[in-house]
Amino acid sequence: MRSLISLLQPPQVDGRKINATTMHMTFYWGRNVTLLIDSWNTHSWFTYFLTLIVCFLFSAFYQFMEDRRLRFKLLSSSITAENAPFLYNKLFSGGSRARFVGSVIFGINAVMNYLLMLAVMSFNGGVFMVIVVGLAVGYLLFRSTDDEQIMVIDDPCACG
Repeated sequence: MRSLISLLQPPQVDGRKINATTMHMTFYWGRNVTLLIDSWNTHSWFTYFLTLIVCFLFSAFYQFMEDRRLRFKLLSSSITAENAPFLYNKLFSGGSRARFVGSVIFGINAVMNYLLMLAVMSFNGGVFMVIVVGLAVGYLLFRSTDDEQIMVIDDPCACG
């Protein structure tokens, strides 16, 4: 019986109760958000507004980096020792340096994409809306060109 009572009480460390915060599992609207890490939380409208600006800029920057990745992929398919000596080296036959750089850019984009996904998983309606609008504005600014070659290798999947 004693063990059942101890399970129902809040957890304690050194005799002090731990303040357990609950994570939202449905969309909510409000200025109190914890985003990505425990120390990034908003308790005022000013900090909430700054968080929304950061989310907007980060999601637009993700679209810029994705455009850079696709353009680099297109460029690296035509690399020779004459037109890109930095990326093509005799030691790296077959353009493996270009593949390495492309992999690094892809890794950076994957990290950015997962951070955006985790930010959306805060389930705050404002954060969700700002990230979607930031992705759309970034796409409009950086990726909505009429370049057919870029559009051919473009992947509509938002997961990287």
